[in-house]
Amino acid sequence: MGEAVLQHEANRLKLPVTVDSAGTAGYHVGDTPDERRVPWTVATCEKHGVPINHQARQVEKKDFKEFNYILASDHQALQNLSNLQRIAPKNPKAHVALFGSFGDDKAIADPYYGGQSGFDQCYRQCLAYSEGLLKSVYGDEIYNARKSEAEATTSQL
Repeated sequence: MGEAVLQHEANRLKLPVTVDSAGTAGYHVGDTPDERRVPWTVATCEKHGVPINHQARQVEKKDFKEFNYILASDHQALQNLSNLQRIAPKNPKAHVALFGSFGDDKAIADPYYGGQSGFDQCYRQCLAYSEGLLKSVYGDEIYNARKSEAEATTSQL
């Protein structure tokens, strides 16, 4: 959900961002989202007009050179990424951080056991952290101007 929400927010604000999602372990490489989670994930994203299309892959060595940020959803993933940095090429470009560090410094809560309300909470966190990341990258002035333009366009429809 984090990938979909961040890409949607960047697209909505017409900010050039490339977003990808990868796991720190190869358990589900090639799979679509977990069937138990799909209905709630998709329903939550659809409710907010966020397209979601993802196929699982594992973090790769090249990711540390290709991306500016590699974000972890929770502290375990952050620890796993720190361990994976040993495979990173010399002088990696990517800054590894907790996604929540662009908001309230919290991990994204695992929505699985919270039913629809857990997925709604996950969406709210992803949106807040996406806004925080985009503000950090583009600055408050550009972010706020783009947000105002996007909201004005939406209200005219």
